[in-house]
Amino acid sequence: MTAETSQTLDRGLRVLKLLADTDHGLTVTELSTKLGVNRTVVYRLLATLEQHALVRRDLGGRARVGLGVLRLGRQVHPLVREAAMPALRSLAEDIGATAHLTLVDGAEALAVAVVEPTWTDYHVAYRAGFRHPLDRGAAGKAILAARQTKSTEPAYTLTHGELEAGASGAAAALVGVTGIEGSVGVVMLADSVPERVGPRVVDAAREVADALR
Repeated sequence: MTAETSQTLDRGLRVLKLLADTDHGLTVTELSTKLGVNRTVVYRLLATLEQHALVRRDLGGRARVGLGVLRLGRQVHPLVREAAMPALRSLAEDIGATAHLTLVDGAEALAVAVVEPTWTDYHVAYRAGFRHPLDRGAAGKAILAARQTKSTEPAYTLTHGELEAGASGAAAALVGVTGIEGSVGVVMLADSVPERVGPRVVDAAREVADALR
């Protein structure tokens, strides 16, 4: 049996998705055409969304995504972090290296969760909140590789000395998770990454992706 849904809520969410997909905003007429509803319905939807700061209209009357969406977005990281922690802990303990979950934030890679191994004599210090360009380091390069290949299966990327001298990294992108672009990886003090690390990182990336679906 099909679950009962709210047509108005569905239309409001569609408005937000349409606005999120454009850089220059949309007019009431454009939204009316895309949604297949009359302009009066669109005006009501926009007025409601504006009250919650989810939509704003510029001086030309074009609707754009509002700052309220950012406040909602800030709550995503803690939820993603919580879902990823079991796989990250297992990865860090198994490999004996610092494990991390990295998400895309604009043109940068942002570490949102970090787990250090408990049994090693030394390991790389890597903190949550650390940022770096997407085209440097295993975490970012794994994400860029996934964008290019559009593969349905994660593949690992290896780097050495790109973010910290003497440190090597391995990472695999999260694949098949709607609305989230990121990677799972490890960083270690080594001249090269041991052979078993890459496949183990891929397994961890699959675990995190499954937890987020």
